[in-house]
Amino acid sequence: MLTAVIVTVSVTALLLSAWCGYAAYRDSPTKDWHFGGMAVVTLVALLQLVISVVQLARGERPEQGLAVFLAYLIGAACTIPAAAFMSLAERTRWGSAIVAAGGIILAVLELRLDQIWGNGHG
Repeated sequence: MLTAVIVTVSVTALLLSAWCGYAAYRDSPTKDWHFGGMAVVTLVALLQLVISVVQLARGERPEQGLAVFLAYLIGAACTIPAAAFMSLAERTRWGSAIVAAGGIILAVLELRLDQIWGNGHG
């Protein structure tokens, strides 16, 4: 898998996490511009999904198993949209905290995807 894509998804997810974490610290719910940031991170994660499917179609395989890799890949693509829906239900500072946690979770999932593919040290 392309390391540049993993780094891009991780960095954008951590930036979103810091931004929404700051909003939670200021006692602010998620705003429209936060949802714009979530859309950007989601698009990057979906781009990763497409690139990964293309690599799998070309015959490349992850070292630690295809089923585990696909489960993590789909989970990574769904993390920020799930956090967005939960933050819509919780229109307080905790909605921002949920998105901040989702960004951290996505970054951790990306590290694990790299390990599953065979680039990491796991």
